[in-house]
Amino acid sequence: MAAALLDRRLDDAGVKAAVSSAGLLFDGRPATEHGVAVMADRGIDTSGHRSRRLRVDLVTGADLLIGMARSHVREAVALAGPEVLGRAFTLKEIVRRGEERGGRAPEEPLDAWLARLAAGRRVKDLLGDSDADDVADPIGGPRRSYERTAAELDDLTARLASLLGS
Repeated sequence: MAAALLDRRLDDAGVKAAVSSAGLLFDGRPATEHGVAVMADRGIDTSGHRSRRLRVDLVTGADLLIGMARSHVREAVALAGPEVLGRAFTLKEIVRRGEERGGRAPEEPLDAWLARLAAGRRVKDLLGDSDADDVADPIGGPRRSYERTAAELDDLTARLASLLGS
């Protein structure tokens, strides 16, 4: 859901980016029925989506890594090394830090903006789970859980697109 929403929000903001998703569990699984339905309500077709497991080449090849939870960011760092930390954030964290420190300035390279956001960050900040950083995973829950998560992701991706397109 997050990748589809972010892709749309970035496109709406005029930010050119290739958005893809990967997770920690499975390869080749379709989106859940509730997930497809909730996204269809938002005008996005995710019926063809298939899950992809996070791999080192996906991590090293990305300019920006956004996890839905700290565990996703920790896994990216574990796969590719600590140099990834400066461009790997949870969605909530990158939005929070971006709103605190300012959006990307016109002509500011993405890596420079990310360095501003990552300043003062420590690996130990990724330990444990955190309501401040983790988006609830609706997998296995009722449709209303997917709707809540989609609403939260829609808000966060809109805010991130605005920060990136500044």
